[in-house]
Amino acid sequence: MIIDPEIISEIEADRPRIPVGLLTREEKDRLIERGFLGLYRWYVAKSQAQRNWNADKSFDWHTFRKDHSPEMVKILEGFFAVEQYVPDYVSTLLQVIRKSHGRSHFHIRWGSEEERHADLWYNAVLFSGQRSGDWLRSYMHDLRGQDWKLPWEDPIHMVFYTVFQERATQINYLRTAVIARGQSTNPIFVNDADPVLLQASKMIAADEAAHYNFFLEGARLFMYYYPAESIEAMADVIKHFSMPAAGIIPNYAEFAEVVYRAGIYGPRDFAKDVVQVALSNLGVEGRKALENGIKRGRLVPDENGNLRDSAIFEGIDYGVIKDSVKRIFGRIEQHEREVGFWEVDPTVFVPNYA
Repeated sequence: MIIDPEIISEIEADRPRIPVGLLTREEKDRLIERGFLGLYRWYVAKSQAQRNWNADKSFDWHTFRKDHSPEMVKILEGFFAVEQYVPDYVSTLLQVIRKSHGRSHFHIRWGSEEERHADLWYNAVLFSGQRSGDWLRSYMHDLRGQDWKLPWEDPIHMVFYTVFQERATQINYLRTAVIARGQSTNPIFVNDADPVLLQASKMIAADEAAHYNFFLEGARLFMYYYPAESIEAMADVIKHFSMPAAGIIPNYAEFAEVVYRAGIYGPRDFAKDVVQVALSNLGVEGRKALENGIKRGRLVPDENGNLRDSAIFEGIDYGVIKDSVKRIFGRIEQHEREVGFWEVDPTVFVPNYA
């Protein structure tokens, strides 16, 4: 029997580029959980050693400028408003991930670090001299009159949402630091230099960078052990992404417009400095490669008839993802050896592909 060469070519084009996953869903879930727990233990040790600052005592609020532009005060108000939903950010997602030791405990730690961000921006607005304590308390009461809801209610979607959200927040604070350093090219903000605001912006940006890296590592675990589900979830998050509480903060559109005019953050920044950076960190060439990966995804049966992911996608470098995941487990091993966990309960990398 002679097979048409064009048919052979089509078959080869559809052939998975990486072998079918070797592990059962239970094994993959166990490895992801061990990875998150190890990352959480490592993260807490590093955070306590390097970023243990206090919103009241770590800054000289007495010297905070009292003559910031109205636009800068509007930005400070907006940052304060976004952080007022920390109780919702923590409690809602905690219900989704509560069975995961590492991820739920990290989320509590994350909440404590976000709480100090809320206190910092409260102080910044108050010490600006342009809003009273009574005004702030009234505004806080109004903000907390509405509940923030999860944009998605499954763990995979939310790990990718937090990757993009933390990166976007980091960009916001890094660009605010540019203004506070006196380097803005926008004439509205040329007189908004402030050493205390600069220190505050840099401190919070460092926290957000640490959060971004933690969630990025978690996303890599899912990408490696659940590639098809992860690719689809990531594309869905990018398509429908919005900053937290954007739909419930009064006058949020006004705040977003000021942030955009300040050169701090806008749609182009999301595409270039958030999405593209995160995709590159995850071994994805770009958004188009992500969409093509979904179209080419395959579920194939194993010897027992159970469907497994085929490893798939052109434009998505699973070699890079595997190397990243191995480094995650290597970092965990180093921490466990320092503490002594390695001798009694080691966290060991297990490959998902042959």
